[in-house]
Amino acid sequence: MKNIWLYIILVICIASIGYVFYNYYKIKKMEEGNAQMKKMAKLIRDGSNVFLKKEFTIIAIVVVSLAILFSLFIEKSSGLTFLAGGAISSFVCILGMKSATYANVRTANKAKESLSVGETVKVALSGGSISGIGVQAAGLLGLVLIVLIGGVGNSTGAGFIHIKALETNISIMRITTYSLGCSIVAMFNRVAGGNYTKAADISADILGKIRNDLPEDDARVPNVIADFIGDNVNDIAGNCSDLVESFVATMSASIIVAISFIGNDRLFNSLYKFPLIIAGLGLLGCVLSLIFISQKKMGDEPSKELNLATYLSAGFAVIAVFVMSLIAFSKLGDISGFRLGWASPFICAVLGIASGVAIGAITEYYTSGDKKPTQTIAEFATEGEAFVITKGDAVGSKSCLIPMAIIGTVLILSGIIGNTYGIAIASLGMLTFVGTTVSIDAFGPVADNAGGLAESCHLDPSVRKITDKLDSVGNTTAAIGKGFAIGSAAFATVSLIVAFVGNYASFGIQLPQVSSFVIIAGCLIGAALIEFFIALLTDNTIDAAKEMADVGDRQLSDPAILAGKKDPDYNELVELATKSALKKMLVPSVIAILVPIVGGALFGCNFVCGILLGSTVVAIPRGIFMGNSGGAFDNAKKYIESGALKGHGKGSAAHKAAVTGDTVGDTRKDVVGVALNIFIKMMSTISTTLFALIYALSQIIPFSGFLG
Repeated sequence: MKNIWLYIILVICIASIGYVFYNYYKIKKMEEGNAQMKKMAKLIRDGSNVFLKKEFTIIAIVVVSLAILFSLFIEKSSGLTFLAGGAISSFVCILGMKSATYANVRTANKAKESLSVGETVKVALSGGSISGIGVQAAGLLGLVLIVLIGGVGNSTGAGFIHIKALETNISIMRITTYSLGCSIVAMFNRVAGGNYTKAADISADILGKIRNDLPEDDARVPNVIADFIGDNVNDIAGNCSDLVESFVATMSASIIVAISFIGNDRLFNSLYKFPLIIAGLGLLGCVLSLIFISQKKMGDEPSKELNLATYLSAGFAVIAVFVMSLIAFSKLGDISGFRLGWASPFICAVLGIASGVAIGAITEYYTSGDKKPTQTIAEFATEGEAFVITKGDAVGSKSCLIPMAIIGTVLILSGIIGNTYGIAIASLGMLTFVGTTVSIDAFGPVADNAGGLAESCHLDPSVRKITDKLDSVGNTTAAIGKGFAIGSAAFATVSLIVAFVGNYASFGIQLPQVSSFVIIAGCLIGAALIEFFIALLTDNTIDAAKEMADVGDRQLSDPAILAGKKDPDYNELVELATKSALKKMLVPSVIAILVPIVGGALFGCNFVCGILLGSTVVAIPRGIFMGNSGGAFDNAKKYIESGALKGHGKGSAAHKAAVTGDTVGDTRKDVVGVALNIFIKMMSTISTTLFALIYALSQIIPFSGFLG
């Protein structure tokens, strides 16, 4: 059977989704704890559901409207594949959020019943694995079905309203619109979820720790429930849609590059199937690794067990890529662009895997509370807020150099060894075990919520000690996940930019020259666009946080609430956070859609190429800086709260200075940093998908046509 390997991958995807639902129902069957724990958990669950219902009502309108336009004017079936991408992304983030809102209270209860770090880790990781395996299995399943049903070829077509100038390759259009559907949902979800969670988190910290000297996650603070909800709608739901978008974009870039080899049937078949097969075998490795870890007896150092899961998944991926490279390419003879023959894709993938692990290790060094950079920030907190911010910024900036050097080196090596296809495979290599990295990433918010529930439900301090340990590890794993996401974004975006430029020949356009003043102008504007995007998200979040803090302060002025004799009106803050987040998610998302189209129409395709280059070069280091400085600020605060800084515990001046740093870092790591990688990939995907439209518009405007 010609597509036997794709059918094998299809079975792996379906079996993995079965494993996801097995874990989901296993979590639901666990005990929630006492009546107060059940009450608080229900508030979190209900609030999360309300937010997603309202958010996806808006997203659905946007996605359906764009799908209709795609089918009418671009390519008939592209509207359906665009809808499929949006639906897959939505399914994954909703499932992930629901599982997390069940796992959080059960993690707290397991800590209460067992007083064992190892047993508690297993519950949180099971909850996280629903998100992680769901991301890889569902994203891959959609793409495999598109390839199996529609095939991959060189035929061209147009929309139901046939416009000659917009004729395009049908296969590329189906793949890119599927990826774009994932991107649209990820952008909306990250922007809205980030605004929600950090506005709630910052306002809760301001009210509890700074204005009223209340313990963290104290149930008297009206903003606390909104903060708990935010952990789920952003750190879980938003993260799921973010990583499924990264995963799908890298596979799509690989297949688009493979399409350029149409004409050599055997080589072409190997090139376009190879990314799907190694992604599927990587998924299998993730499932097996997580099953092994879940059955293994765990000690009191959760980071060791979580790292072991990553190493096992990565090792399985290396073996799978080697075997498949040998099977797919060893009998094809000399392959143009493959400097090391059949081993070229294998080596490129290993470079990507190694770079992902290395970036993760570097991220851990700069953000872990057990390492010197974060501890130094905590020590400087004794001197006040200015020292915390300045030192944290220095740590964030230092943390950029080595990851950027790794990304740059791997780009060069993979390009030399495997040409553009090698770069795309290196990107995919980094994400072959994304199921495990997201599972471990999602472990963090589950543990964070569990700790909050332990505090707000007045459980024994020994329970909070366990959940705090898990939460600190979770902050580091979340930072590592962000490092993986921004690293893979660099590779995927380069592949997409190459695919964008690959359209030049089809339309008879001269290849862009870096010295072109149009390219340089585009680079400058693309770079500035990133800074504007950062400012827009930061402003939106901090404005919402100020409003929520003021509303919460008004409620706390009631002596009965402050004395704990009366429950705050949690719903008022939940509704305010929801309204603010949804109102402010449209503009940043629309910018990513319109800039390439409008810029290309006015100044031509070279200008768009410049925008993509400039925005990528600025966004990657800024994303690393945001994620790592934010993670270091957060863990510096937790380092002080753990009592490790003698004489400066909770409530001290040093602690309040560290809280200020954490407040600054919150917006960086959970709003801005995580949105940057989606922003650059979304612009690149839009540009590649709508190249024919951009070129057609540029020919209508004389000034644009003159510039090229």
